[in-house]
Amino acid sequence: MRAARIHELGGPLLVEQVDDPAPRDGEVLVAVEACGVGLTVVHYTSAGLLGPHELPRIPGHEFAGTIVAVGAGVDRARVGQRVIAYFYLVCGLCRRCLAGEDQLCERFAGTVGSAVDGGYAELAVLPAHNALPLPEGLDAVAATTIPDAIATPVHVARRAAIRPGERVGVIGAGGGVGIHMLQVAREFGGEVLAIDLDAAKLDFIERELGIPGIASAAIDRGALPAPWGGSLDVIVDFAGAPDGLRSAFELLAPGGRLVCMTGHTGAAVEAVSRELVFRQLAVIGSRYASRGEVAQAASLLAGGRLRAIIGSEVGFDGLEQLHGRLRRGELLGRGAFVPAG
Repeated sequence: MRAARIHELGGPLLVEQVDDPAPRDGEVLVAVEACGVGLTVVHYTSAGLLGPHELPRIPGHEFAGTIVAVGAGVDRARVGQRVIAYFYLVCGLCRRCLAGEDQLCERFAGTVGSAVDGGYAELAVLPAHNALPLPEGLDAVAATTIPDAIATPVHVARRAAIRPGERVGVIGAGGGVGIHMLQVAREFGGEVLAIDLDAAKLDFIERELGIPGIASAAIDRGALPAPWGGSLDVIVDFAGAPDGLRSAFELLAPGGRLVCMTGHTGAAVEAVSRELVFRQLAVIGSRYASRGEVAQAASLLAGGRLRAIIGSEVGFDGLEQLHGRLRRGELLGRGAFVPAG
C-alpha cells in the first residue's frame, strides 16, 4: 500500500510503498477513506506532545473508513462497517474506562499515529473497540472532524458545564478545534465570541457561522459586547499565550471557568487563592474525550447541528505542504487527507 511516513522527528513526510498491515487478535483492518490533519499531528511528528515511540511511523489519528478484515476474536459481521477512529489506546477495563473516562485510562498506551501507525495510508489497523460506528450517510471528509475537532469541544463543554445564556469566549477560534468549539458551545446554549489574530478567519466565522469576533491574541474588556458587562463566564484557550491567559483570567465573571487546552507550551496562569475563593473561579484542564463523547460528536454532526469546517483537502502529494500551512497558522478550520485524492 501507499503510506506517508516520518523517519525522524521533525523530518519530512515520505510517501512510500509499504507492506499492507494485517489485523491481529482483537483488531480490525480499515480501508482509509479520509484522515483529519491538524496541529496535533504536526506536534506529534516534530517531537511535541507524545512523539512517536518507534520510527519510521505513519502519522494520522483522525481517520474514517470501512472495515475490510478482522482479527481473531472480532465479530466478522463488522466487515463492511464504516467507522471512525477513537485515537487513544486504552484498556477499556480500568476504573476510569469503566466510568466512561477513557481519556484518563490508567493503562494508557499512547495514541494512534504515534505509538502505532495511523491514517496517512490506504490501510490502517485499529483495536476493535477503537473503531466506532460512523452514522449512516456522513461524508468521510466531514467525518474526520468527529474524533478530535468536535469530540474534544464536546468534552470541554461538559468539563466547563456550559449552561444556556452563559457568555463563552474562545481564544484561537479559527483553528481546527477552535472553530468547532464555537459551534459546540453555542449548541450547549452559550452566547459565543471568537478571539483570533487572523481577521480573515474571523470574517468567515461571522459570515458563515453568525458568531462575532475580536481580532486579538488577548481579550480586550472594551471590545466585549456591551450587554456582557465586561466579563465572560467561560473562556476556552487554544493558544496558550501568557498575555492571553492573563487577560482571560482577569475577565472571568464570578463563578467563571478558564479552560486551558494547550499541552505543548510552558505558559502559566497565576491564580491567587483569594480571587479563586471570593470570585469562585476555576482554572480547568481538559484532555481529549471519551468514546461516548466521540459518539455524541458524531450524532451532532450527522443531525446537522454542527458544520464540519474543512479548510483544505489534499492527497499524498499535498500532505507536507498542508503541514507547513498549519505551522504558519494559515489554515482555516481542519485539513483533510484523502488517500485516493
